[in-house]
Amino acid sequence: MARPRIETDTPEWRGEDGPDPGLYDVIHRRRDVRAEFSGEPVDPIVLERVLDAAHCAPSVGLSQPWDFVLVTAEDSRRAFWAHVQHERQVFADSLEGEESGRFAGIKIDGVLEASLSVVVTYDPARGAPNVLGRHAIADAGLYSVCLAIENMWLACTAEGWGMGWVSFYRESFLRSLLAIPEGIRPVAWLCIGPVGALQEVPDLERHGWRTRAPLAGVLHSEQWEHRGDDASARLAGRTPLGGGLPKEATDAGSPGAG
Repeated sequence: MARPRIETDTPEWRGEDGPDPGLYDVIHRRRDVRAEFSGEPVDPIVLERVLDAAHCAPSVGLSQPWDFVLVTAEDSRRAFWAHVQHERQVFADSLEGEESGRFAGIKIDGVLEASLSVVVTYDPARGAPNVLGRHAIADAGLYSVCLAIENMWLACTAEGWGMGWVSFYRESFLRSLLAIPEGIRPVAWLCIGPVGALQEVPDLERHGWRTRAPLAGVLHSEQWEHRGDDASARLAGRTPLGGGLPKEATDAGSPGAG
């Protein structure tokens, strides 16, 4: 049976009989890019699409607590790169033996190679003090920024670009470098731009740093202790799961009723 269509002003992401396989392809092709950037200048129209995809992310209380700082200046990029190399050495000094050897061959950034960088920040005051949905989970705003970053990552992949998230830096350094006001948190320095190709296997797997865990290893069924085979069996059986709960006919006893 064909799926019902929903009339919107946005592109149709689903086919009549199922999800667009291209979406899943993009998800699985996405890589944290370091060495593959071509360095070519970017088309501003494509860049706007990528940023708009990030800006369309869901956010707690529709607060949209992110800002995007475009960084192309050579002095800023070289200063940040030098800081990243220092922090790389700090981490390298904490390693020993085989782990130290593996890390020595891992490239951690594409700050100089990428076409440009985008720094994404978090403003906890956006929409405050009454941010709907954040009163019990203070970090919900930060999670919203991470959703915007993931949207940008998938959009870059769909456009044939790469994106790399640089995490070897101190927030205080980046705040000073880009004159980010106090109270605004720099969340990510993202290197983006065209690439020659995307690696089929993620860098950390190719270099033997870590191996990707199978889905079965992180599935739990109802309770934390019911994991692995118990949870996987619920998917393997192909029996429909869950369903909406019966609506309680207790409107008269609900708060504010009567």
